[in-house]
Amino acid sequence: MSARERILARVRAALEERPRAPHPGPFRGPRPVPLPADPLDAFAAQFERAGGEVVRVADGAAAAAWLRDFAAGFASVTVGATVPPALLPADLASAPPESADLGVSMAAGAVADTGSLLLSSADGRRAQLLPPTHVVLTRAASVHPTLAGALRALRNELPAALGIHSGPSKSADIGQVLVRGVHGPGRVVAVVIGGLSPEPAPPQNGA
Repeated sequence: MSARERILARVRAALEERPRAPHPGPFRGPRPVPLPADPLDAFAAQFERAGGEVVRVADGAAAAAWLRDFAAGFASVTVGATVPPALLPADLASAPPESADLGVSMAAGAVADTGSLLLSSADGRRAQLLPPTHVVLTRAASVHPTLAGALRALRNELPAALGIHSGPSKSADIGQVLVRGVHGPGRVVAVVIGGLSPEPAPPQNGA
């Protein structure tokens, strides 16, 4: 038996003898402001409260149109590996993450309870963290009421790492002065695709 195997065997033996702590269950603490009952509205409220921005579009075509107009204000864009090509305009000026002005990612999911985006390492962490502005696309069906529910939905396809991003990067470590963009983008826009009520049909003549 190698040294590595001996160490792993000791770790397994220690874990088998260790008593299991009960799961604490979902968060039941008080909220300073009651959240909307609808998960999409709750996500938007929490994400915006943390300093993020939320845009809601009807479908993928509307998302691509919005992204084309938004990206026109930036010199260069870097795109995460998991973003579906159908959601991207054809004329994006691409650049590596370390020099791009805008990053575009696809969320693996989102959490209404905390206003958080779940970002997979498979998408590319540099595209998520290096550009000063970050657009995150997420489908309405992947917005879950709680973190536990979001993780359960991903249990069969969990990536090597899963980042939980609640709004833009911010820190108040120095002098208790809040500064954005310290450890990541200073501006984060979540684009929620779908979940909008269809527009009412136009009235018929004579109605």
